Amino acid sequence: MAKNPFRFGTAVWDPTHRFETSWLLSPWLLFICRALLCLYIFTTLFFVLGWQCAHAEDGCAASRATFSYFTHLTYWGLGFYFLFAAVHTFTYVRSGVALLNRFPRPLQALHSAFYSTITVYPIIVTVVFWAVLYSGEWFPEIYSGWSNISQHLLNSVFALFEIVVPRTDTPPAVHMLWLILLLALYLCVAYVTEATKGFYPYDFLDPGKQHGLVAAYAFGIAAGCLIVFGVVWGLIWLRKFVTENKLGKMGKFARADGAETGAPKDLEMGRLQGTAAA
Repeated sequence: MAKNPFRFGTAVWDPTHRFETSWLLSPWLLFICRALLCLYIFTTLFFVLGWQCAHAEDGCAASRATFSYFTHLTYWGLGFYFLFAAVHTFTYVRSGVALLNRFPRPLQALHSAFYSTITVYPIIVTVVFWAVLYSGEWFPEIYSGWSNISQHLLNSVFALFEIVVPRTDTPPAVHMLWLILLLALYLCVAYVTEATKGFYPYDFLDPGKQHGLVAAYAFGIAAGCLIVFGVVWGLIWLRKFVTENKLGKMGKFARADGAETGAPKDLEMGRLQGTAAA
């Protein structure tokens, strides 16, 4: 029987703190890395907004228009994910109980879905930009090169960090439904943009230029999303298999971890032995 996508589950939430720990880094180092990535992403976003206000021909209208682009929306998503992930990791280091574990179950489920979006969408953005949108000529200005590298290449590097470094589990298959739904909602944003501002964020969504190919692009990106989800799922499974089953690296935990009650570590994978403490 298919899992109900509207159910949040009743099992103990993340009993071994997979969202806040790493097989490679101590919790403190994981917090620092996530905080630095968050800082870089938000610095990039606000610098781009300010630069366009100051240098674009139509001034701040160009900055406002960025919120119609899937690239920028997913980059904002990356920034906020790393912000919340850093907060949850910090609270776990300080008390042994992550703030995420105190959240209501719907918010915990949304955080898990949020993780799926920031590991899948950036890869789609990178592939579509360099395969479809990039003209083949390097950017004439340093700013253009830096901003495009940051938002269309480093975004996937940041996603790979979250795939490889933390101890996160494989995402549930039901997240595929929500990933496709969010893509469909973005299509609404694109056409609302055309109706209210007079332009399509991406030419391949313009039926006046692409005609019937618009549907092909839309279904192609949706299919690509499912393929990328499968690749991400496989990479996470492989990371768990290699680090936990083959190398015996079950994770590095906070010294205060034992203070949490009601969610002992052996609920998930038996008593953890030989683990490092932050």
